[in-house]
Amino acid sequence: MEGLFLPTDENAYYFSRSDDTELLGTYYPLSFTLEGVEWPTVEHYFQAMKFEDSQYREKIRAATSPKQARKLGRNRFKRPRPDWKSIRTTIMTRAVYTRCKTHTQAYQALMDTDAKKIVESSSYDYFWGCGRDRLGHNHYGVILTKVRDKLREEEKASQ
Repeated sequence: MEGLFLPTDENAYYFSRSDDTELLGTYYPLSFTLEGVEWPTVEHYFQAMKFEDSQYREKIRAATSPKQARKLGRNRFKRPRPDWKSIRTTIMTRAVYTRCKTHTQAYQALMDTDAKKIVESSSYDYFWGCGRDRLGHNHYGVILTKVRDKLREEEKASQ
């Protein structure tokens, strides 16, 4: 390691989860149905699932943008459900998997990452991303990798 930060891994695919032009991001506008409801983006679904209050969930689902959904999901006056920290990766996984099963372009974008490590390149997020020093948990990248592996297994089984 030279300097303060780990170098970029040449065998990794780096992207921003909040880039609305990135097919693998949570802001990309590809709707899907989960919980019997159509969600505009993965971000809308993820933020809404933080809460048990169905009216507040609907308010987040109806947000005009993923950025607004995220803001509503981070409302400091609304308490997230008590089990949120233990289920948040499961919620994100369900949303990503469902979107990929619903939309060929999302499926293909994920498969096109080949065998590369997938890294959510956030300088500030050490849970979902790699963080500034690239030592973060990168849970979103791990989720994408697991979903990609599952989709490959399903593809093999159907042949």
